[in-house]
Amino acid sequence: MPKPQHSVWHSGIHMRVVQSAWQHAEMKLAFALFAALALLAVLGPWLMDASATRMNVAQRFLPPAFMEGGSLQHLMGTDQLGRDLLLRSLIGLRNAFAIGVLSVIGMFVLGCSIGIVSGYRGGWVDVALMRLTDVQMSIPVVILAITILGMSRPTALSVIAVLILSNWPVYARVARSVTLAERQKEYVRAARILGASELRIMARHIAPSVLPSMAFVAVLDVARMMIFEAIFGFIGIGIQPPTPTFGTIISSGTQYLLNAWWITIVPGVLLALTLSSLNLMGGFLERARNQALRGTA
Repeated sequence: MPKPQHSVWHSGIHMRVVQSAWQHAEMKLAFALFAALALLAVLGPWLMDASATRMNVAQRFLPPAFMEGGSLQHLMGTDQLGRDLLLRSLIGLRNAFAIGVLSVIGMFVLGCSIGIVSGYRGGWVDVALMRLTDVQMSIPVVILAITILGMSRPTALSVIAVLILSNWPVYARVARSVTLAERQKEYVRAARILGASELRIMARHIAPSVLPSMAFVAVLDVARMMIFEAIFGFIGIGIQPPTPTFGTIISSGTQYLLNAWWITIVPGVLLALTLSSLNLMGGFLERARNQALRGTA
C-alpha cells in the first residue's frame, strides 16, 4: 500500500524543521554540550576507579583538584563522608536523565492516546475523558508526589509513575485539539468510506499528524521532569540513599556551604548545564516548527 500523502507531507515538514533549527550555531553548541554530558554520564562511572557509596572519613571535605589541598584522585573533591563527588554527580545525572526520558515517553503515549480517542470518538467519551483530564490537571505535581511517594519507600519506578500521572493531561489536551481538526479532513473521510476501522484510522492516519508536532515539545518536558526529580530528592521523597541523585546530593551539601561549597555547586552546575542544553534545543526546534507551519522556513 502506498504511503498516505498526508504522512509524506508531515515527514517532509518535520525534516525541514530539524534542518532549519540545525542551521543555528547555538543549536549545534547545545547539542554538542548535551551529547558530551550524556556520554560522560553513561561512560564516566564505568571508567572512574572509585565507589559512589564507599565512605572514607579520612578524605572527607577534600576540595576540588584545582584548589589548595585538592587531589587528582578526586577531581571535584569529596563530600561529608569522603565519597567522590564527581562520580556521585555523574550517576545523579544519569538517573535524572533516565527518569526524565522514561517519564516523558510514558506521558506522551498515555496523553496522546487518550486525546486522540477523545477527539475522534466525541460524544460522552469525549466528555468523560476531558473531565478526567480536568480533575488530573487540578492536582499539583508536588501534592500528588507527597501523597503517593510518602506512603512507602520511593523507587525510580514510583517516581516515574508519579510524573506520568501528573503530566499526561497536557498531551491529551493538545492531541485532542489536533484530532478534532484532522478527523474532518478528506483523507480521514476516504479511509472511513473504504471501510477502515476506527482503531486503524486513529493509529494509521490521525496519530502521524499528532505525534511528530508534540515530539519537539517533549524535548522541553525532559528538562522539566529532571527538575521535578531533583525537587523530589531535595525534599526527601525521591529515590532514597545510598543511590545518588541531584536532589539528595544538593540537599546534603546545603549545611556545608560555607566550608565545602563544592558539594552543592558541582551537581548544581551539571544539572544547570544539562537543562540549558535541552531548553536551547527545544526552543530552536519549536521556533523552527512555527516558521515552517507559517511557510517562512
